[in-house]
Amino acid sequence: MRLDKFLCKSTDLNRAAATLCIELGEVSVNGCIVTEARFQVHENNSIVWQGERLVARPSRYIMLHKPLNTLSSNVDGDYPSLFHCIDIERAEDLHIVGRLDADTSGLVLLTDDGRWSFEIIRPDKQCPKTYRVMLRDPIATDVAEKFSAGIQLQNEAKLTAAATLKVINEREVLLTITEGRYHQVKRMFAAVGNRVNGLHRETIGDLQLDLAVGDWRFLTAKEVANFMAADLV
Repeated sequence: MRLDKFLCKSTDLNRAAATLCIELGEVSVNGCIVTEARFQVHENNSIVWQGERLVARPSRYIMLHKPLNTLSSNVDGDYPSLFHCIDIERAEDLHIVGRLDADTSGLVLLTDDGRWSFEIIRPDKQCPKTYRVMLRDPIATDVAEKFSAGIQLQNEAKLTAAATLKVINEREVLLTITEGRYHQVKRMFAAVGNRVNGLHRETIGDLQLDLAVGDWRFLTAKEVANFMAADLV
């Protein structure tokens, strides 16, 4: 982790104040002064500030049921930030693991553990995500086969990875994908001549949303560890 982030996780400093302390030469790593905020450190390093060896606070892992018309951002824009749903100290230290569009609801993960979030979003991990999709038109009978084989998205050369489609009724389906391309679900249905009217993420990996809209909870140790397994698919 970056040295400035370590200071934020082990003190009451914000990122700007931590960076200033580092640049002023107030922080040592294994007995050597370090003046670069981006310097990489590990929890087992001896990191000292103001004569005290620092110990990082435990990382936090959170599940949130994102409401519609909220932004996957820590600042407000055209819609309010989803961070308004979370009543927790130092919420600004959290980042979102796999964002959702403002018009999409459902499961969002938040953490201050960068290595853990990378394990979820890195492409070779192929972490499955399941979406409940409401469609404008009845689903065609050949769409499941097309999605399983991979389809061509507009302005992209590479076919989508195999995806699984389960039909609930003619205008409601469950789609499981293992990629995270830009607006992927909406573009996949556009590519087969349909339109997404509603989108809700139900699962990430084997973690299933179990909260009311706007609610959040900490993940269990087992739920956190499951994402570090070698394979999710």
